[in-house]
Amino acid sequence: MAVELVDHRDGVSAGREKLRATALDLFADRGVSGTSLQMIADAMGVTKAAVYHHFRSKDEIVLAVVRPALDQLAEVAAVAESKRSRSAQVEAVIGGLADLVIENRPLYGLMQGDPTCAAILRDRSEYPALAERLMTLLTGPRPDVGALMAAGMLLAGLRGAGLDPRVTALDDEQFHRHLVDCSHRLLRPRRRPAGAAPAQPALAE
Repeated sequence: MAVELVDHRDGVSAGREKLRATALDLFADRGVSGTSLQMIADAMGVTKAAVYHHFRSKDEIVLAVVRPALDQLAEVAAVAESKRSRSAQVEAVIGGLADLVIENRPLYGLMQGDPTCAAILRDRSEYPALAERLMTLLTGPRPDVGALMAAGMLLAGLRGAGLDPRVTALDDEQFHRHLVDCSHRLLRPRRRPAGAAPAQPALAE
């Protein structure tokens, strides 16, 4: 007999939230492809049928796990797009991404580092459009190749910084300050040496 997971509190299923948290722990430890629905059920002490009561597939669990981060990314993009100046837009994106990494280190690492999760996000969520909005905010409407590479390195590097055990001892305020500072250094325009060729424009699609 399946163990009931539903325990409504303020209209939210506590069982569903517990399932999401359990799945995130397993995904972070084993990867999405290395985690089965049975493993999730066993970790919760319920049957697989109880898991199916909430989600029809592992893909749906992955999407539910990453939903808070997707919502936060959408908010970061919306706040940045409301700014008038390019510098204010960049500041809003950098600060918002730093907040996201600090508040959701394992989750951001899963989104950026797990190939199965990345494929699900690409095919079944609004993440590609969100990522494009953030890239445009960071690079401007007509970026050169260097600007695109710097922004891409920033988005990927945040994952590594958020999971690096050598910096986990930092408190949130210190970590946020270092993330923002390093982001600025990465995105800072470089002066072109005298006689050097101009920056290459972005490649046409």
